[in-house]
Amino acid sequence: MVSTRSISLPHGITLDGRVSGDPARPVLLFLHGFPEGAFIWDAQLAHFSQPEHGGYYCVAPYLRGFGASSSPLDAEAYRPRHLVQDIDALIAVLCPNGAVECLVAHDWGGAVAWNLANQQPERMRRLMIINSPHPGAFVRELQRNPAQQAASQYMHFLRRDDAETLLAEDDFHRLFGFFSNTASEPPAWLTDEVRAKYRALWQQGLHGACNYYRATPLRPPREGDPGAQAVQMPGSMCTIEVPTRLLWGMDDFALLPGLLDGLEAWIADLDIRRIPDASHWLVHEQPGCVHAELADFLQSK
Repeated sequence: MVSTRSISLPHGITLDGRVSGDPARPVLLFLHGFPEGAFIWDAQLAHFSQPEHGGYYCVAPYLRGFGASSSPLDAEAYRPRHLVQDIDALIAVLCPNGAVECLVAHDWGGAVAWNLANQQPERMRRLMIINSPHPGAFVRELQRNPAQQAASQYMHFLRRDDAETLLAEDDFHRLFGFFSNTASEPPAWLTDEVRAKYRALWQQGLHGACNYYRATPLRPPREGDPGAQAVQMPGSMCTIEVPTRLLWGMDDFALLPGLLDGLEAWIADLDIRRIPDASHWLVHEQPGCVHAELADFLQSK
């Protein structure tokens, strides 16, 4: 059974979240992205907390700026060091004597997870990323690949001062549109029930969520804004020392397959799983695939 839990962290941030299982058991930690929330992981929380599937304590926080979690007003509060500090402190609360068995993360949650794995690898035994670019590859593609530069231009819209107002117009029409690879019919998984969950989340505010885009230097260049062209990413900030599995929906129109190239130079223990007929929203589209891949990864040495 999935329930709610709010955790106050020592540095003054509170993360609201979804949990399932026995807190005394090994932990699986799930991080969502934009414009999502902790509830996207409910199927995984319910599945992996069952004794026959490992009996893990499964935790999915709403990231800073989302839902009922702390939502500072200043965009500076969403710089990577603050986001990493939140999850580092959360793991310290959940696992005072060790690490999470696996950190599973999608989209912006993945951006936080990549940085945490680089800076604090002892916080996790395994890392599973779903359609979230490794920072070194993202900088490279934003600097050199015109196709990725074009695909990422939406980031500049989300940086606008009026982005929250525009996103809320017409019953969040633009935000719901993020879930469609085309302008035609919405995806089958976006049922009335799921729409209601998203609507309730977004009605709590979008300022913090948009601040992720205002704070990041990893954005495509455009006239008057060098974006990622001004970023230097030393190798020491790219190395990942924990076993890593990367699931990638190959129909992701915003994050192109070139982001998968060259990752072996930074990640010694890397397993890339390319998922056909899946988009950026793989967690919604193919929950069974996510279950199977995570179960297999947890059983690996």
